[in-house]
Amino acid sequence: MATAKPKKKRVICFPITSRIHYARQKILLEKLQKNSAIDLQLVVGGSILLDKYGERFLPAIKTSGLTIGDTLFNVVDGGSHIAMAKTAGLTALEFANSLYKLDPDIVVIRGDRFEQLAIAMVAAYLNKTIAHIEGGDVSGTIDESIRHAITKLAHIHFVTNEDARRRVIQMGENPRSVFNVGSPEVEFAARVDLKHDGRVVNKTGTGSEIDLQKPFLMVLHHPVTTEKDNRVKTEKLLQAVDELNFPAIWFWPNSDAGTNEIAKAIRMYREHGKIKNGKIRFITDLLPEDFIGLLRKTSALVGNSSSGIKEASYFGVPVVNIGTRQKGRLRGPSVIDVKCDKSLIIQSIKKQLQHGRYPKSNVYYQPGTSDKIVKILSKARLYSQKSFHNV
Repeated sequence: MATAKPKKKRVICFPITSRIHYARQKILLEKLQKNSAIDLQLVVGGSILLDKYGERFLPAIKTSGLTIGDTLFNVVDGGSHIAMAKTAGLTALEFANSLYKLDPDIVVIRGDRFEQLAIAMVAAYLNKTIAHIEGGDVSGTIDESIRHAITKLAHIHFVTNEDARRRVIQMGENPRSVFNVGSPEVEFAARVDLKHDGRVVNKTGTGSEIDLQKPFLMVLHHPVTTEKDNRVKTEKLLQAVDELNFPAIWFWPNSDAGTNEIAKAIRMYREHGKIKNGKIRFITDLLPEDFIGLLRKTSALVGNSSSGIKEASYFGVPVVNIGTRQKGRLRGPSVIDVKCDKSLIIQSIKKQLQHGRYPKSNVYYQPGTSDKIVKILSKARLYSQKSFHNV
């Protein structure tokens, strides 16, 4: 009697090109890895392979049980616009080799980073089905254009809210391929065990030791690639936090164009003795669970990170969102928007500290986000040729 052939696994390629991609998709990656009908191919590259950004993250990936199918050495260092553009080009060249070798059924793209656009372009040219997480959001920088460009290359869309779903459909995407599943990063934040309390922060970085049993700020300030005054704005924020004289944990910026301007402003302020009042601790990064543990405890988050729009809103953490980087994003009531002006920043932080915690917002949260994504990926129709759907 003939035995049935084992069912072929669906091969899914998930490129990770920054520490955030791993941190925010950790539950999803683990569920894809454990699913018996799926063969997960993790491709790791970008800043996560650089010592200054990936010191903790690459070892964490290797010990997590996730299998790395290939690596991309695709970064042109320099923190400038030309370096970013060349990195995108090099990413396309490197990922073309990886994708040709791995030959997956689906390539999963997350978010709006420039490396991910290069990866989506390569996948489209190699006739792969592309799934995109977090399309349809709006923001005030080049990131929005990159996100929408990936949407037009993708075949399956996992959006985080109903407004985003409507926008993706407005762009001519088939409504039956657009799924509002909620935010994987907020799902992860909601599930981090309370034993993770962020205390490791005083074992890394430099500067003042922060008493986590007392009120403190978190500062996450990244470059805006479409603006030329990142250093000046960083100096204003440093002056505001210092003058406020409130303990603060300041995270290093990401690797986008303009990061060197921000880093130089931080170094000059810190190393030339300009810190007069404030107790500030500067750190490069934390592992995902430790970051969430710290976020849960902070009195307020200050800067321009999407963590202030998404994860912080879930915990009701007061947020002072500075500048244009998150302009237009759907947000809960815990966010105050302010221009990069020292007096306005100080005033807004004081207002948020006085207000205290907000009610928890579920604007980006849905239970079972990763389970929904895995189920759809395991059954979705594979195809490459797209057509425009009129609304």
